[in-house]
Amino acid sequence: MSYPERIVCLTEEPTEVLYNLGEDDRIVGITNFTVRPARARKEKPRVSAFTSAHIDQIINLDPDLVIGFSDIQADIARDLVKEGIEVWISNHRTIDGIISYVRRLGAMVGSADRANAYADDLAAHVEQVRAAASTLPRRPKVYFEEWHDPIITGIGWVAEIIRAAGGDDVFPDLSAASLAKDRIIADPSTVAATEPDLILASWCGKKVQFDNIYNRDGWDQIPAIANRHVHEIDSSIILQPGPAALTDGIDEIHRLIVESVA
Repeated sequence: MSYPERIVCLTEEPTEVLYNLGEDDRIVGITNFTVRPARARKEKPRVSAFTSAHIDQIINLDPDLVIGFSDIQADIARDLVKEGIEVWISNHRTIDGIISYVRRLGAMVGSADRANAYADDLAAHVEQVRAAASTLPRRPKVYFEEWHDPIITGIGWVAEIIRAAGGDDVFPDLSAASLAKDRIIADPSTVAATEPDLILASWCGKKVQFDNIYNRDGWDQIPAIANRHVHEIDSSIILQPGPAALTDGIDEIHRLIVESVA
């Protein structure tokens, strides 16, 4: 059986997985948003953003597989398929989905055993965090902000990671919506009404402006604001459904949750 030898990764998570599996020699192109591992940016040509890609450059790389994520990259996938290029678009949005993604990607490149071991380690780490979270004296209410104008709350895997880390996401129903436009909070007082104990912000790669959050009308009585429990989470460890979210991401959120209830 032959496996893909020339892979273009349109998002960071396949790059991170393939490097961790020792299969990085198969990667011939990556997204410009790749930061994990850091050396990938030096070793691989960058041929895409998230919603756009340099189709001609990708074609010139002669890939036998292009890997992307979600309907947001559907147009890129369409253009590549029209050129006869095989494309895999994943659409995983849960902790279990991330773990399954690692297993499937590993199998696709002939590294099923290593991928299964890696996935097992990720799952075990999540369970270790859950166990530690179960010993907390209470579960704080957590508001996660993905964007500030308009205000957008966190996506599904983020809310699930918050729960695993010991907190309760204040907008569990909204987190189930896959599209950002369906997670917009039009009235900021809606957030204030939930009285979160902890506010976590990750503005899609933009630096969080803490004054913007602390000075919002009607937010001064929010426990998280009053107790100065507002923190930034690096988008590279939480906003992509890959291994980083189940390692560095969940660890950082658990640390901040513990700090908020101390």
